[in-house]
Amino acid sequence: MNTAIFLSLDFMIAAYFRSLRLFEEEEINQIVQLFEYRKLNKNDFFVKENQPCHEVAFIQSGIFRSYYSSANKEDITYCFRFPNTWIAAYSSFITGGPSTETMQAITPAELWTIKKNTIDTLAINSLKWTKYLKMIAEEQYLELEKRVFQLQKETASQRYANLLKDHPEFIQQLPLQYLASYLGITQRHLSRIRSEISF
Repeated sequence: MNTAIFLSLDFMIAAYFRSLRLFEEEEINQIVQLFEYRKLNKNDFFVKENQPCHEVAFIQSGIFRSYYSSANKEDITYCFRFPNTWIAAYSSFITGGPSTETMQAITPAELWTIKKNTIDTLAINSLKWTKYLKMIAEEQYLELEKRVFQLQKETASQRYANLLKDHPEFIQQLPLQYLASYLGITQRHLSRIRSEISF
């Protein structure tokens, strides 16, 4: 592996696992070695609908959108993924079945991937990994719950304002059609909201 790339991996992945305060430094050094580096071009796919997801990735750079097909074959953007977060079709990753969503890079991206069978082996041999996977499952549930409540309780303007607040450095890179789909509104409506809420 290229030394510069490895140092980048060591910095980002190791820093993440240190922040959990769950693993010892020696364990973190071993974990780092299990990841593989991957580059994706804009519009490349991490996983496609109806295909199984057998890996999870840490996003070093780039933005992804997760979307599914509606009954009338329209692409509905469900969420975005930004740097320093994980990406996976979670239900497919757990069950081994086909993914119900597609995850696509909307900018050039760099990932650090780890295979499901590697994680399964770690979980069998380490109570710390079992605890960590429980933490991830809880985070996924809370994220899903938050998204449901946003759709039920918040206006499109409120959801846009929250996205702007949480990810101001990335929101201008989101294509308008994907952003409008995520908010559940038309691009015309989105234009009105953007004119009312400044960057």
